[in-house]
Amino acid sequence: MIDPAKLGQWHLDLSRAIDSLGSDDFFPALVAAVRNQVPVAYPQFWLYHRELPPQVLYHEIPANAVAAQVDRYLEGPYREDPFFRASMNRPKSSIYRLTRLTAGRLEESAYYRDYYAETGTVDEAVFLARLPDGDVINLSMMRLPKQGPFSEDEYQRLYLLAEPVAALLRRHTGLGDFAVRNLIQPGIDHQVELAFSTFGASVLSPREKDVLELMLRGYSTDVSAQRLSIARETLRRHRKNIYKKLDVSSQTDLFALFINSMSCLAEAAGEDPLRVYMGTG
Repeated sequence: MIDPAKLGQWHLDLSRAIDSLGSDDFFPALVAAVRNQVPVAYPQFWLYHRELPPQVLYHEIPANAVAAQVDRYLEGPYREDPFFRASMNRPKSSIYRLTRLTAGRLEESAYYRDYYAETGTVDEAVFLARLPDGDVINLSMMRLPKQGPFSEDEYQRLYLLAEPVAALLRRHTGLGDFAVRNLIQPGIDHQVELAFSTFGASVLSPREKDVLELMLRGYSTDVSAQRLSIARETLRRHRKNIYKKLDVSSQTDLFALFINSMSCLAEAAGEDPLRVYMGTG
């Protein structure tokens, strides 16, 4: 049965989210609207592109959990994320739940062993919105042990919200300078390989450049070390040097620098776009 109080709150919150479309207030307004219907933890908005590293657009994650929730995810596990795979496989639904995507076998997966077990969460659902160019934006909603997994009633409530949330997400990405800032633009795919092969070349050694390219492509430490035929500790040392030379402190910062520098690819004319972006070219 529909709760009139919940329905009234949703209409009020929905109007606030609509009013904030195209502004920096939109993501927190949408999170508040969902939270007033179903308790969620660690809300995160992600932009997924088949060729580029994922971008976290907004999150409400405590500072002490960001490393486990975001930085660790970007170090490679995102490639095994059932939500990422569903997003890149022309999703037909606007909402997915982790336990259903994994058929109840999440704990048997490499994704769980390599990443999810350390997040401190017990369940997750996402709203997905597929954009015209094939990119996908999603709102990830987790649950902490004290909240427990989503009940069937809670998931059904989220299910009812999925279509309006997806519509709002699609509308938001078409307003303001969102597309320019986040590189959602036709014809970008042909630039990606050039960016991978040139980014950082002006400041890194050849071996560091090899390590950086595998990092940007989302390969884990183990896989990267195997591909380069070097020890894990050697690879970690290269990674530390890369962070220092590029003046970043996390995988999130590195990916943001990479994506931002892509705007300078044309001006770089086949050279390192980072040099142009940093004003040293």
